[in-house]
Amino acid sequence: MRKNVLGTAGTAFGTACVTVLTLGLATAPATAAPPAAVAAPGSGWEPAPSAPWDVPAGERCAFPVHGEPVVDEVVRRELPPPAEGVTRTAYKGDLVIRVTNKETGAHYDADVSGTALVDAYASGAQFWRVLGPVLVGVGEGSLARGLYVVDGAYTIDISPTGTKTVAGPAVRTDSLCARID
Repeated sequence: MRKNVLGTAGTAFGTACVTVLTLGLATAPATAAPPAAVAAPGSGWEPAPSAPWDVPAGERCAFPVHGEPVVDEVVRRELPPPAEGVTRTAYKGDLVIRVTNKETGAHYDADVSGTALVDAYASGAQFWRVLGPVLVGVGEGSLARGLYVVDGAYTIDISPTGTKTVAGPAVRTDSLCARID
């Protein structure tokens, strides 16, 4: 797994604790998720565990998918808002999500240990600055419908309706639907 440090310039991006938001998935109640990282007292960082999730057939992949963290050491830190009505949160830490085809049992452990700086707007829109891999579920957007590990240095613009636009000078995608089909 990668060890990422959020740079002082704030040009980092997402881990899967926020990934559940980006996926636009209905999250199931957490049952036995691995313990989240323990942040150093007084550091301003706090654990940000990811919950298991399920997606019905046709929403992202042609088959139903289950995702569950197998390593979750993600922490988050609230930063000063850049403008009124905007919250800014930084995320970092190791995260591996087991993505399973619920029809066949085929699975893949996706290392999505990127770092993120996420601006969330009152409208429901989000803007992510990303460095490293994150898990992105796409219904509509610049990528075809699916589940992806997106890696590199890039941004994700999420509209209030959930449309996702991934852009940047160094972007690589890996289709998880294809990996577990």
